[in-house]
Amino acid sequence: MRKNQKGFSLIELLIVVAIILIIAAIAIPNLLRSKMAANEASAVGSIRTVVTASITYNSTYGNQFEPTLATLGPPAGGGAVSCKAAGLLDPLLSGVNPASGTPQKSGYQFTYTATGNPTNPVPTGCTAGSAGFVIAAQAITQGTTGNRSFCSDETGVLYDDPTGATLATTEAVCEALTPLQ
Repeated sequence: MRKNQKGFSLIELLIVVAIILIIAAIAIPNLLRSKMAANEASAVGSIRTVVTASITYNSTYGNQFEPTLATLGPPAGGGAVSCKAAGLLDPLLSGVNPASGTPQKSGYQFTYTATGNPTNPVPTGCTAGSAGFVIAAQAITQGTTGNRSFCSDETGVLYDDPTGATLATTEAVCEALTPLQ
């Protein structure tokens, strides 16, 4: 290269590009692991939110636990809250995703199962509740949006499956998993 020419040679540019690719190869897997950890933390937080909302529903309406997850959601059209639409959860967590049929949030899908028959009389205007429930979260794409699955029931104890294979829909299956520390 002559002294009066300005710029970079092709070799210099290729070295810079190679260095950038090496840095990206190191950084991207860490970024993906961080994203999965954030999704798992969000799923745990969402399950705790559902358990708290369920206990609030139970004490507010005297209808034991809600019959469906949508019951904890906001009223349609901004109407008044009631035992049929308690307004205790946001629409994302309580609503139904039209594509999958289950509520989804932060890379996890949530499944709610009412368990047991209610022992209390059903309050006027309410749909019969249940004696208990199981709320479970499983990664939408195993290994990409999350690795573990989680569940809890009306006791509020949170359980997890480190393999992510179990989607607990009964209290027995949920309680057979590892309690979250």
